[in-house]
Amino acid sequence: MGLFDFRLLSFIGIKIPPKMPWKKYYKKKHLKIILKDENIYEYLLKKVEKHKYYDNVAITYYGTHLTYKNFIKKIDHCAEKFKGLGVKKYDIVTILSANIPEAIISFYALNKIGAVTNFLHPLLSQNEIKDALNLYETKYLLALDSTLEKVDKILNETRVRKVIELSPASSMNIFMKIAYNISMLKKKRYRVVFKRKYIKWFRFKHLPGRKVIMRNPKKDDPAIIFQSGGTTGKPKGIVLSNGNINASTIAALNAYPDLCKEDRILGIMPIFHGFGLEVSINDAFCCGAEVVLIPLFKANKFHKLLIKHNPSVLVGVPTLFEALTTNKHMESVDLSNLKYVIGGGDTLNKQRVERINDFLHDHGADTNMIQGYGLTEAVAAVSVDLRNLSRPGTIGIPWPGVYVGIFKPNTDEQLDYGNDGEICVCGPTVMLGYYNNDSETNLVLRHHKDGNIWLHTGDIGSMDKDGFITYKQRLKRLIVSSGYNVYPSQIEEVLEKHDAIEAASVIGIKHKYKIEVPKAFVVLKKGYKLNDELKEELIKYCKKNLASYSVPKEYEELDKLPKTIIGKVDFNKLREREELK
Repeated sequence: MGLFDFRLLSFIGIKIPPKMPWKKYYKKKHLKIILKDENIYEYLLKKVEKHKYYDNVAITYYGTHLTYKNFIKKIDHCAEKFKGLGVKKYDIVTILSANIPEAIISFYALNKIGAVTNFLHPLLSQNEIKDALNLYETKYLLALDSTLEKVDKILNETRVRKVIELSPASSMNIFMKIAYNISMLKKKRYRVVFKRKYIKWFRFKHLPGRKVIMRNPKKDDPAIIFQSGGTTGKPKGIVLSNGNINASTIAALNAYPDLCKEDRILGIMPIFHGFGLEVSINDAFCCGAEVVLIPLFKANKFHKLLIKHNPSVLVGVPTLFEALTTNKHMESVDLSNLKYVIGGGDTLNKQRVERINDFLHDHGADTNMIQGYGLTEAVAAVSVDLRNLSRPGTIGIPWPGVYVGIFKPNTDEQLDYGNDGEICVCGPTVMLGYYNNDSETNLVLRHHKDGNIWLHTGDIGSMDKDGFITYKQRLKRLIVSSGYNVYPSQIEEVLEKHDAIEAASVIGIKHKYKIEVPKAFVVLKKGYKLNDELKEELIKYCKKNLASYSVPKEYEELDKLPKTIIGKVDFNKLREREELK
């Protein structure tokens, strides 16, 4: 199934599920999102025009400031250049970049034309880049200068006609630009390319352009492709529509109506991830906020970012908040300006959330961390805490206009409140499908007997009678030991309460009789060592706090837990480590 062979999902005729205990927390008008036929660029433009954001700062980047008026001008100018280059509606254009203004301007410009932006992580290997370019039949590539060595080696094995070179220095002030170019020379990464397929950004801006006329953009038109492991671990292209992104933004503004043009957001989360582009970039623009773009986050300099920019909104994954609470220079940093601290990308147990909240309060913040749950297949958020509504240990209530149900795994049998099952999602933020992968799409997007299409997340959780959702873990992480269900996340939470343990991760390992048993990988606090004495102590401790079948049978000490490129614990790496023994 190709990009445009999807059964286009029309959410106007969606049948609202009868079980919606969370509806009492929202205004009635927020429970169903009505989408117009418009693209992402058009939705943003209307927001800017309606609320007169023109003179507000849209982007702050290394000493330079871009107002909304100039931001829109740059988008329009860029769209004309893409059009002149030959980019057409439905062309898939790949952006291989970090968080820099040129990449964001290009995204909105491509969307104005009707092209589809495929985002790739700049740290991908050259073969991964090649495979992605060929999969999406990319003709036009925007690539960060630091990736050009990899791109150069595989370019002739792709259909790419033109590479537009991006540099983090382009929008810097003159002094920082000089410093950056010197650093690139020292790293031997800077070179002038005279090949016909390459064009530098400053030359691209002076190409002949063609006027762009938006001709009836549709909410169901594909707009973005993000990369995901999907259900089998192999890379997949998640295709999101204009309507998916706009619906997510509408939901965000309904859930947090006090987000406004006075807010300043640190744009740390990467644009090649749904959570980063949508929550910390697009949502921020649509409420007129200032986005401080951070192309390269350094944990040991986090305090400098906070002091310099004094943000009112902080969005990040668990590793970002670990950097916040463990930075030794944070002692005197004032966080009283923080209005929202939003965590996503992975779940945090109750103890870690309490630790973060205590840290925020100790530094003057009059707010708690807001936990959310989501996946890129539903843009970003599925459920969230509201500003004055949270329940410790849960991942909040469904996002406004998004419907969540707990179903018996791999069926359309909905379970009663309090029962564990698969978290399924229905609504206007649910993706069009996986690019060119009919089998995977049909595996996760399923027609239920209620007449709706539900996204099967592969996550286990439960919902209480008030609509609050408790996340347990990935379905594929479930350990079945002697017929009993063992939840690694529950074991991890218990272990991390122990005085000796900084972090823990649990996987299932093969057992002759019990099929599988849990094994714990632990990172110890300073001064502790995983000797026989501590192992014995941990065994007794777990027996006291866990069912006997959930007690880990093995322990292994690590300096740190392996992480994916977006900061989640990489369970596959732990499994591979075990298989090599």
